[in-house]
Parts: sequence; C-alpha cells; structure tokens
Amino acid sequence: MKAAPAQQRRLLDLADLDAEVARSRHQLTRLPEAARVAEVTEQLTVAEGDVDRAEAAVAEMQQQYDQTDRELTGMTDHVKRDQAQLDSGLLSHKALAELQHELAGLENRRDLLESDLLAIMERQEALGMELERAQGTVLHQRELLAEAVTARDHATATTENTITEFLSRREAIAAEVAADLLAVYDRLREQGRVGAGLLRQRRCGACRMEVDPRTLSSIAAAADDEVVRCEECGAVMVRTEQSGLPTPGAGQ
Repeated sequence: MKAAPAQQRRLLDLADLDAEVARSRHQLTRLPEAARVAEVTEQLTVAEGDVDRAEAAVAEMQQQYDQTDRELTGMTDHVKRDQAQLDSGLLSHKALAELQHELAGLENRRDLLESDLLAIMERQEALGMELERAQGTVLHQRELLAEAVTARDHATATTENTITEFLSRREAIAAEVAADLLAVYDRLREQGRVGAGLLRQRRCGACRMEVDPRTLSSIAAAADDEVVRCEECGAVMVRTEQSGLPTPGAGQ
C-alpha cells in the first residue's frame, strides 16, 4: 500500500487522540469524585442504621415507661382505696391487721416502681440525646452526599466534554486521511491494538520493539510513500528524520 508521507504522519495525530480518548474514558470510570459519592453513601447508610436503632431503643423505652407508669398508677389507686378503708374505722381487728400489712407491701412496691420510673426517664433522656446526635449525623451526611454528587456530576460532564472534543478533532483528522490507509489503522484499533507509531531510534512507537538491522535496511530502501508495517504488532510505522534509518547503500 502507498500513501503520501504527510498522510502517514496524520495517523500519528490520530493515535495520539485515540490514546487521549482511551485515557479519558478510563478516567471516567475511576473519578475520585465518584469514589467520594460511594464513600459518603456508605457513611450515610451507617448513620441511617444508627438512627433506626436509636429510634427502636427510644420506642422500647417508651413502652417500658408506659407499662411502669400504668402499674404505678394502679398501685397508687390501690393504696388510696386501702387507706380509705383504714380511715373508715369499720374494719375488725384482724381485717385491719391484714390491710395494714397489705398496705405496707403496696407502698414498698410503689416506691420501687417510682425508682424504676425515674431510672427509665433518665435512660429516655440519654437515648433521646443519642437519637438527636444520630439524626444530626444523617443530616450532615446528606449534605455531604449532595455536595459529592454535584462534584461528581461536574467532573463527569467535564470529562465527557473533553472526550467529545477529542472525538471531534479525531473526526476532522480522519477526514484528511485516505480511506484505504484509515481502514488499515481502524482495523488495528478494533482489534485492540495501536494503529500507528513513530519509527524512532530504530524502535516501533506502537509496541516499543526494536527493529532488527535487516528490516531497518529494507525500510530505508522503501519509497517514502510506501506504507511500512511493524512485523511484531502490525502497526503502521511512520518514518521521519528521527527514525534512525541507515542510509540506503551504506556498508555495501
């Protein structure tokens, strides 16, 4: 295949742009801003779990409070009824003794319930503070998440715009390259290989392999418009004054 040297050199510009596109697309999948969103989302999930647990503990403690309060109210009413009977003076000596004994037990039980209720109220206060802290953490994490999402979306849009710009430049350069030469380059790209590389200091710029002296002599003898391919990777090797080619006929 033949192609003007200027056309071949344009392949290097294509290769540079394709490399930039590949780097940008790779960058798009590994944005630090996206990692930050994932990190904050995980922290938010933990914080929301803390709120759920704190709410459950508060609800359970409220149930204990209600149950103890009901029992205390019933106990107080019972004490009042017993006290009223004692104060009536209508009880027999035996019934009076039994009622006094019962009343003493009820009052002891009431004192215990009052102590339990105070302890529950103290625990409720502590749990309420824990719940407030957990809810505050959730609000803070949600703010951080909103900021992280905004930063990620901005970085994504910026990178996508860069890719679009590269692709636009690539399209313009590709339009300048002969169809058959471009087809060779694009086939290599479709195979996941580098389509073209500068032959420099006797190395293929695509695969970095050193070209043996025999092949170098053959390349040096080829016409300027001859399309030279790397024997190792198949890429188009673009020749310039930097290629380090031997002078045709030297050493003969």
